[in-house]
Amino acid sequence: MSEDPYQSPETVSPVNPLPPVVVALFVIIIGIEAMFSLAARGMLGGPAGIGWRLDAIQSYAFSGLIFDWMWDNGQWPAEHLIRFVSYLFIHTSFTHALFVCVMLLALGKMVGEVFTGLATLSVFVVSGAAGALTYGVILDDPAPLIGGFPAVYGLIGAFTYLLWLKLGELGAQQVRAFTLIGFLMGIQLIFGLLFGGQNDWLADVAGFATGFLMSFVVSPGGFSRLREKMHRD
Repeated sequence: MSEDPYQSPETVSPVNPLPPVVVALFVIIIGIEAMFSLAARGMLGGPAGIGWRLDAIQSYAFSGLIFDWMWDNGQWPAEHLIRFVSYLFIHTSFTHALFVCVMLLALGKMVGEVFTGLATLSVFVVSGAAGALTYGVILDDPAPLIGGFPAVYGLIGAFTYLLWLKLGELGAQQVRAFTLIGFLMGIQLIFGLLFGGQNDWLADVAGFATGFLMSFVVSPGGFSRLREKMHRD
């Protein structure tokens, strides 16, 4: 696209704006966390506001126990199915939400500049749901699953796919694309050994794998590229 000859250089932004879908997700997550943080300090909701976070965890966190109940009874009420996605927007603390938001903005920008808004959102949501499903199927953990990391790891998977393609075009070793996820998993392992950890890392890994695999289809030209590869094979 050619530059507008009538546009003053001073009006050109030195940085590319964030994709709208990423901004929307950020606003939702940080808005919910701000509400909980203010309520916990007695600045919102009065005395009842102190328990808002706990109430939200009970109502919207993903629960392996509830999943087992639904599976065993063959009943899938909407109020519990929504937990596959709603848990992504509930966090244990402001610090927890802040780390999620920082990674969301960084990875969301890189992925959203290549993927469409709908594709970026689908990677975020489906990766989060896949993380919850994996957590519920494989583990028998009574601890609720909360926080947006499985969905963010899905964006890491999408970014890894883009890097994997680029390295392939350059003739470089494509395994290098997995350096970021390897580093993050290593950090999680170290922190788990030093401070004790929960089993939510499994949901993160499932989110990453889902985001990476989804990208073969939802990335621009991804379905055509996948079909051509299948024909070649």
